[in-house]
Amino acid sequence: MSWVTAAFASAFFAGITSILAKCGIRHTDSDVATAIRTCVVLVFAWAMAGISGSIRAIGAIPAKAWLFLTLSGLATGASWICYFKALSIGDVNKVVPVDKMSTVLAVLIAIVLFGETGNLAVKLVGTAVITLGTFLMIEKKQSVGAEQKQDRAWLAYALGAAVFAALTSVLAKIGIEGVESNLATAIRTCVVLVMAWAIVAVKGKLEQVARIDPRELAFLAVSGIATGASWLLYYYAIAAGQVSVVVQIDKLSIVVSVLFARLAFNEKLSHRSAIGLFLIVLGTAALAIWK
Repeated sequence: MSWVTAAFASAFFAGITSILAKCGIRHTDSDVATAIRTCVVLVFAWAMAGISGSIRAIGAIPAKAWLFLTLSGLATGASWICYFKALSIGDVNKVVPVDKMSTVLAVLIAIVLFGETGNLAVKLVGTAVITLGTFLMIEKKQSVGAEQKQDRAWLAYALGAAVFAALTSVLAKIGIEGVESNLATAIRTCVVLVMAWAIVAVKGKLEQVARIDPRELAFLAVSGIATGASWLLYYYAIAAGQVSVVVQIDKLSIVVSVLFARLAFNEKLSHRSAIGLFLIVLGTAALAIWK
């Protein structure tokens, strides 16, 4: 499988993740949901590491790789917590575009740190088009009181998710040099798991775990499987390819999310948002074609 194909497959599974997770947090606390999903991803990740035979190489991982994989896992955990909190109080069609702003940050950092300056003009123009499309998809509503506070809350969490997601891509790129991508994903997931459950415990939410609705638990489990598949494909792609291109292709998950949000939650796009979505796809396609 080429790294470009892997990046597109990662985008598909990431798009499905958003919808399944939204179904699983209608009544379930977002922190608890994140911790449960991480358990599923952990099993999936280590199973794939076992199948690929990469577990036996864990003793040969250098200290530098351990450090950056750990930092990447912490950034991922922070991104997840912010993202699923935003999903729990905001619309999928609003939260997902803001989260995709991590693309802009990741591309700029990759150009500076990794010297990915090939077709620099295309990358910069494509990134600008994606940024414009994202802003078009973020539509402000006239709201007051509690509703206005909620609008600000989901936006703040979504922006936090974007910043941490950008850091995740860059830190992982450094951390997986010389480390098989399945094994790297499994190690990072351990860090996320500890962080997620620590937050649940500190916030006094452990007792809520036993009261989760079975239907929502099923959605969270399937969401975790989709996340695991997306992760494995994504980190294989950034290990073999260019971070500045992979992160752009991966963000096409927004198309999948928007389509399923229409079917599952009847969330419709306005003309402005539709134009924004078109620009995001156009900019991403340009980066993928002229990589």
